[in-house]
Amino acid sequence: MITVNYAWQTRRLPRPRRSELKALAARAAVLAGLPDTDWELDVRFVGDRAMAAANEEFVGHTGTTDVITFRYFDDPESLFPGEPAVELIICVDAALREGAAREDSSYARELVLYLVHGLLHSAGEDDLSPGPRRRMRRREREVLEALEPEFDFGSIFPERGSPG
Repeated sequence: MITVNYAWQTRRLPRPRRSELKALAARAAVLAGLPDTDWELDVRFVGDRAMAAANEEFVGHTGTTDVITFRYFDDPESLFPGEPAVELIICVDAALREGAAREDSSYARELVLYLVHGLLHSAGEDDLSPGPRRRMRRREREVLEALEPEFDFGSIFPERGSPG
C-alpha cells in the first residue's frame, strides 16, 4: 500500500481535502507506473518563494518552477521505514497562474497535472528532449483522463472562496 503524506505550506489558499488527496495521489502513482507495494510518497505544496529557494538549492536553477521530483527507488534497501521513496515539491502559485492563463485548465487541474508529472518522472519518464517530451505529455493526458472519472479535482483543491 502506498502511504501518502503531504504538507500544505501556504495560507493563501484552502487546504486540500485530506482523504481525497491521499486517494488521488496513490491512484496517480499506480497509473504512472510506480509499484503498487508498500512505500511512502511525500508531497509538499509551497508558494513561489519556497519553490524558488528549493529550485536553487536542489536543482541549481534560478526562479520558481511547477514541480521538483526526488526519487529514491534506485536502492530500496537503503530506505528505512517511514522514509519516502518519492518526494515532490509542488508550487501552488504556479498552478494559480497557469490555471488562470490556460483555457483548458484550472487551478485544481494544474495541481493534479504537477502531481502526475512528478510521479511520471519518478517512474522514469523524461522530458528533456523532443521524443521523450512527447511521450511524457501523452502519458500525462492518459493518467489525467483515467483520474477524472474517479476524482473531482476542484473538490480536492478548492480555490479561495470556494465551498470546501
